[in-house]
This record gives sequence, C-alpha cells and structure tokens, in this order.
Amino acid sequence: MARIAILGAGMMGSALCMPLLDRGHELRLVGTVLDTEIITALKTGADHPSLRLPLPDAITPFQATELSDALRGIDAVALGVSSAGVRWAGRALAPLLPAGVPLLMVSKGLVYDGQRFEILPDVLKQELPAQLAVDAVAVGGPCIAGELARRVETCVVFTGRNPESLNTWAELARGPYYHVFTSSDAVGTEVCAALKNAYAMGIGFVAGLHEKSGGSAGSIARHNCEAALYAQAIHEAGQLLTLLGGSPECASGLPFAGDLNVTCNGGRTGRFGRFLGQGLGRAGAISAMNGATLECLEILETLRTGLSDIERKSERFRLGDLPFLSHMLEVALDDRPVDIPYQQFFKAPRPA
Repeated sequence: MARIAILGAGMMGSALCMPLLDRGHELRLVGTVLDTEIITALKTGADHPSLRLPLPDAITPFQATELSDALRGIDAVALGVSSAGVRWAGRALAPLLPAGVPLLMVSKGLVYDGQRFEILPDVLKQELPAQLAVDAVAVGGPCIAGELARRVETCVVFTGRNPESLNTWAELARGPYYHVFTSSDAVGTEVCAALKNAYAMGIGFVAGLHEKSGGSAGSIARHNCEAALYAQAIHEAGQLLTLLGGSPECASGLPFAGDLNVTCNGGRTGRFGRFLGQGLGRAGAISAMNGATLECLEILETLRTGLSDIERKSERFRLGDLPFLSHMLEVALDDRPVDIPYQQFFKAPRPA
C-alpha cells in the first residue's frame, strides 16, 4: 500500500481517487485555492458537488492550506489541476515535496514560450528545484471523470521520459476497470491530449448546423459530416505530431482518436462547438456555457501563436495545409461563421 496525495479536487482529480483507493492505497485529496467549497463539503460527509456522488470515507480531504500535512510521509503525488494551475501547483509543492517522490499529472494542454511548444510535464519541472525536478508521468486517452468515479471500464495511456516513474505509477494505478497502457512518447501523447479539445469543438459544429436548419438529434442527422470531420481531425493531428516531434501513430490511438471520441460525445468542448454551429457567435456561445472552463479556446490561441511563428520561419510548413484547424481558428477566435471547407480536406502534407 502507498500513501498518495492528489492535489486538485475537481472532477478528474477526485475521480482518480477511485482506482487508486480500490488498489488498496491510502488517499489524501487536497483542494487548490479554487476548491474550498468542494473540500468543505467532503469534510462534512456531503456529496462531491461536481461529481454528484459521495466519495468513500477512506479518502481524507485537505484544504489547500493543509498541504504540508497532506504531504507528510507521502509516497506519490498526482496533480488534478487544470492546465492553468500547473505552475501554481509546482510552486506550492516546491518547498514541501520530499525528494524522489514520483509525480503524475492529468492536466492537458500546451504552452508556447515564444520559441517552441512545451508539454505540461516540462512546464511543471521548471517550477521545481533541481533536486525535485523529476519528469512527471502524464495521463492521456479517453476518460470522462463522472464515469471513472463510478468505476466504469476505462483505458488510458501513462507516458513519461523516466521509465522508473512511469512503471511505478502504472503499477500503482492499474486495476480491474482502470486499464493503464504505457508509452515513452511523452510529446506525442501530450500533444494529442491538447489537440483533441480543439478538434472536438470543430466536430461539434455539425450538430449545431443541423439544429440551426431545424433538425433534431437522431439516427438521421449529419453524422456523415461528423465522420468526415473526425477523419480529417486524425489526418491533421498526424501532421502536427510530426511537426512538433511526436509520433504520428499517436493520432490513431487512445491519446487522440480515443480521447477525441469521448470528448465529442460527453465533453463540454463539443457542446461549445455546437453553439458556434448554431450561429450564436463567440460571445453568445461562451455565455451559453454558463462559465464552464473552455480549454479549447486556450489551446487554439496557443496553436495560432506558435504555428504562425513556425510558418514565418519555415519554408515547408503552411497553416493553410491544416484547413480544419485553420477554420476553427477563424470561427472560435475571429468570430467568423461556420462554413466547413470540405473540398480542402484529405490532402497529402507537403514533402519534407
């Protein structure tokens, strides 16, 4: 049995407690500064406010101010924070984290530093002192928090550059319903985890267009169009993976194709795309989401900035060679109407 602390008591961080608890580990769930109400509810025995179910009494909740107590005698630490909270988490852990403790993170996103794209495990590492700056293991693949919390069969990919940490975390977490596969392609897995939020939004355009024309959900809708967009998303993801240093094979596996499917069917990102397809416009679609975090907008902003820089410096790469992504940038960031460029799809990338 290991003593494991999870920093971040949102839906995914809290859901991750379940397979770890079922493996016999001692679980300490620590809220961030944004999770005060969640931890307060859990300390009183109430249901988790977001997951809408009770967490087992064996999970001990801690407020952010109690982080030092939660880390006492700890064997492993997982981060359940959003991409925006990774640097905060690193700074919070830096003075308290024992040396050699393996780290796991479920955060998904990309950062562009003005010169290159960085995956979030590398961003976290920058916030830790040298003696603690281990390579964190990252989680990719299709996983809806509400399903994992209810012990639904789930297949994920653990990835990292440190084989020892990777194998340690895979053994800690792997169980009868939480099926863990491992990959040494940290860049490919993490790029996929970020890209799927953008492309799930774009695939959501089609449901909105269908509703805008008076249609309703059913077996006869615009599923042909959705399938074409799904295939183009995989096509473009493979090109982006090659450009950014990951294996293009990730695009057709759990990290992208699998995660994209679940995000389209059960995620808020697809719902945002549907509102854009309905013609609500950027501001209207954001308003309709009632304050939900929209990682798709963050990753699209990052992609536009970084890829535009790469285009200026490269003789081969052109953002226009990614027509689906280019149109998503126009719709979500420039408030253009949805007008999917089907005739530009499925073209071979420029030769290297």
